[in-house]
Amino acid sequence: MNPTLVAVVLSLFSAVAYAAAAVAQERLAARSAGSGTLRLLAQGAWWWSVTLNASAALLHVAALKYGTLTLVQPLGALTLVAAVPLGARVAGRRVSAVEWRGTALTLTGLAALLVTASGTAPDEVLSLPQALAVAGTTAAVVGALARGARPGLRHATAAGFASGVASALTQTVTVAATDRSDSPLSAQVVVVALLVAAFAAGGLLLSQTAYQGGLGAPLAVVTLANPLAAAAIGLSLLGERLQGGAAGLLLALAGASVAAWGVVTLSRSAPEPAVTGDAHPDGLADDDHPVAAVLALGPNGAAYEPSLMPRQTDSGHLTSL
Repeated sequence: MNPTLVAVVLSLFSAVAYAAAAVAQERLAARSAGSGTLRLLAQGAWWWSVTLNASAALLHVAALKYGTLTLVQPLGALTLVAAVPLGARVAGRRVSAVEWRGTALTLTGLAALLVTASGTAPDEVLSLPQALAVAGTTAAVVGALARGARPGLRHATAAGFASGVASALTQTVTVAATDRSDSPLSAQVVVVALLVAAFAAGGLLLSQTAYQGGLGAPLAVVTLANPLAAAAIGLSLLGERLQGGAAGLLLALAGASVAAWGVVTLSRSAPEPAVTGDAHPDGLADDDHPVAAVLALGPNGAAYEPSLMPRQTDSGHLTSL
């Protein structure tokens, strides 16, 4: 089977699984507010959502084995797209016109990127010196962006860069570990895996800071900075190329712009919640923001983690890639 098709299918299933798991976690956590994590652990539905989230993470890692970074990372925006019907479904309302517009723009842009980013399965990996150089450069950029305690878009940009680099390094670990010509636990694999963990944790902490100032704009910045950082590594160090020459480059830029417009639209869409008897004390229903729900983000903001593995917090929320 064509590796590009495999990567797209795996990314699609990963996005849907993340969406379903996070919406379930969000609702369970909202219904159990104030009762502690132990009560969540006793619910079978919570463990099913954990299983879905872990499966989604594995699917994303598998997609990085078959698809290039310029292909797989932008498809992470499909999680936002999947949030629209799932969030509306559980909230008992219809998808708004703004959500439909954001969905259409995102899908159109991703389709253009899919055409230009198609290629063979990745076979090149970062050497250990390259991985260390990428890590050092990223750490310097992230440190410069994250200076100062006041939350803002700088922290969101730094979070997206850190998480995108973590995904790029994950592809090196995945490809190198499954290459039978070398040991799956070689020094290269072990060191790069440690770098993955460090940048994934850094992305989490930075996103937590960014979302203290609100959800919409930082969410869009994180979602867009992630594939930008990963694609930069793929194009400059891993020999990835866009299809179609100059025309392909123009199509990719146009697709990225349209997809970015769609992501911003979705991240800022907060439709009126369906009126139910189970509203929060502040008058908002559990799922008044489906995009926030799918990323395990409450309406008042939490941390978006585009990392490699699901994350559990004390509130019972899980985050995605």
